[in-house]
Amino acid sequence: MEIYIKIFEVIFPVFFVIGIGYFLGRKNPKFDTNFITNFAGNIGTPAMIFYTVTTTGITLDVFISYFIYAIIMIAGFAVIGLILLFLLKKDLSMELPPLILPNTGNMGVPICLFAYGTQGLGVASAVASVIILFHFTLGVFLARKKFSLDILIKSPPVYAIIISVIFLYFKIKTPIFLENTTFLLTYATIFLVLMSLGIALTRFKFSLKNSIIMSVCRVLLGPIIAYTIIYNFKLSGLAAGVLLIQSAMPSAILNYLVGSMYSPKKVVDSIASTIVISTLMSFVTIPVVVFFALKYFN
Repeated sequence: MEIYIKIFEVIFPVFFVIGIGYFLGRKNPKFDTNFITNFAGNIGTPAMIFYTVTTTGITLDVFISYFIYAIIMIAGFAVIGLILLFLLKKDLSMELPPLILPNTGNMGVPICLFAYGTQGLGVASAVASVIILFHFTLGVFLARKKFSLDILIKSPPVYAIIISVIFLYFKIKTPIFLENTTFLLTYATIFLVLMSLGIALTRFKFSLKNSIIMSVCRVLLGPIIAYTIIYNFKLSGLAAGVLLIQSAMPSAILNYLVGSMYSPKKVVDSIASTIVISTLMSFVTIPVVVFFALKYFN
């Protein structure tokens, strides 16, 4: 019984805040989320990366290890994704991002925080950092079918990753004022992005027919790939649990934002469908994954 209470304690806050956003989005269809997007992208996410990487007790070795695990996870899903898109006769480039880039930041980080505490938050952010980096590199490349260094250079989260790694490498102690500031920004960001996810769910137009197979693959095959990594690298405890939870996340909204800038409308609609359906499915699958994570990797 205790584990079910723990699952409720982990899942309820996240889904409740998403529900607040959904309610606000339904009540006011014109609710402006531009502020949230700009705040999260330029201030909130960089602050969250810095705070979680430099103040939660993770080492450079741990950060690099999870950086590598996340890349392996993306590569594994890319192989499956390419085969799936080929069989479905979809665009192999533009429609790959929602399959390989999950919502490890908006949903994964807070769930890992509630499941494993601040240490879980730090490890989860190492995984999320890779996904964010890939959004602005591989994600843009796949959407445009052309690489752009300018977008990477103008991305604040990329600089946050670099600065965080420098702090870890030289073992620099974060000044209290900076730790407190990024702490406030981190938790404000978690609330705002979860709420914006709920609002976004009221706006996306989606087709169940076109994207249900891709969504099922996203939320079900992710944990299988993660377990393969856990088994082969002999991970256990928090290390394995966080990776398992992060792998189970639905498609990230950033896939839609990047796609809407560079891809045709037909592709963008398909991406939106995958995001919505995989997110709705995750309301069922995530509690199951958290159950296994807490039971076997605690």
